[in-house]
Amino acid sequence: MPGMFFSANPKELKETDHSLLDDKTHKKRPKTFRMDVKAYLRSMIPHLEPGIKPSKSKDIRLSVNEVMQWSQSLEKLLANQIGQDVFGNFLKSEFSEENIEFWLACEDYKKTESDLLHCKAEKIYKAFVHSDAAKQINIDFRTRESTAKKIKAPTPTCFDEAQKIIYTLMEKDSYPRFLKSNMYLNLLNELQANSLK
Repeated sequence: MPGMFFSANPKELKETDHSLLDDKTHKKRPKTFRMDVKAYLRSMIPHLEPGIKPSKSKDIRLSVNEVMQWSQSLEKLLANQIGQDVFGNFLKSEFSEENIEFWLACEDYKKTESDLLHCKAEKIYKAFVHSDAAKQINIDFRTRESTAKKIKAPTPTCFDEAQKIIYTLMEKDSYPRFLKSNMYLNLLNELQANSLK
């Protein structure tokens, strides 16, 4: 399957399930091609937010099919680590990055061990849900109050209601604009052009 290759700086990508390239595949691409793609993606994904785990992999394959699947649903986009980064960068350009940051924090929270739930719930609540939060998400008063009550005795699902609202907001509002954005279209076009080489 044709695709685009780039070397990932651990500080720029999250943990990923993408397969690592073997040395033979890596050597087939000219060095200048790799550097151009690396520079292009760095401009699209300049850095990660604090607290996001860096990738342990060094080489990641990004294919045309993979990027085209992002247009099938928000769920498919968010299931892809690079997709999360590119979409997050798009949301930053729209000054709404708190939505994906909250959604990702909730996904991480659901995997938290029970003895750490209270501490993590407080952090997420203070960062995104509290009415004075620096990265306050756009949810209604009832959901905000309900979430505040739930974190007093936290469970892995205490943010589900708020997370669903934010997911729907991204799905109906930001995601359609992302698919029409230069950021997405340029990445897709570049991958398609490079797959023909």
